[in-house]
Amino acid sequence: MALGVVVAWAIGAYLAMPEYWKHYFRKHPSLADLPGVTHTGGGIPADPLNSALIGTKAEVIRALLAARWYPADPLSLKSSLEIAEASVLRRPYVDAPVSSLYLFGRKEDLAFEQPVGDNPRQRHHVRFWLTEKLDGDGRPLWIGAAVYDDRVGLSHRTGAVTHHTAADVDAERNKLFNDLATGGQIIEQYSEDNFHEVREGKNGGGDPWRTDGRLFVGVTKPDSSQGN
Repeated sequence: MALGVVVAWAIGAYLAMPEYWKHYFRKHPSLADLPGVTHTGGGIPADPLNSALIGTKAEVIRALLAARWYPADPLSLKSSLEIAEASVLRRPYVDAPVSSLYLFGRKEDLAFEQPVGDNPRQRHHVRFWLTEKLDGDGRPLWIGAAVYDDRVGLSHRTGAVTHHTAADVDAERNKLFNDLATGGQIIEQYSEDNFHEVREGKNGGGDPWRTDGRLFVGVTKPDSSQGN
């Protein structure tokens, strides 16, 4: 019996566990050195990061479109006037612009949103930034901030007209990943617990936020045409 225990231990310690961790880190690139919050153009801490996707740009876009999230218009004077008009007249604006936030010294690489009925004052939206981290297949990690706009008003910090966001950013993270699962383009999902040590704060507009500290990560379905 003692010999059997030793053999089982050796198999687990020297064969099974190394193979498990090799597979784990191939699919799960380290997130330990990633920042926790985005910033405004003026350097003010903004929305917390709570979502990540692994895949090529095309695969990430395909997953979001399948989840019925839509690309946001580039922010410009024209698009800003259009969303202001839509807000006043309560007309839908499916691809309304989002303001730019910054990470890694640049604004978001992708911005997607989902309208709420015909009211442009309220919407779900997420911004994603491409990171330098890759999984074992060479596909990149995109990290993002998903938040819910619940009204239009004046910024608590600058007085400018802006969307105000709901404090429960976890609810928006959960909604995004539920939609991604329904869209059928996510083959694996897991959470990075304790990603945030600081679990509450205020964003660039002065709106409070709170989180349970978890970062949700989704692995997109590989594009078979690329041989992944």
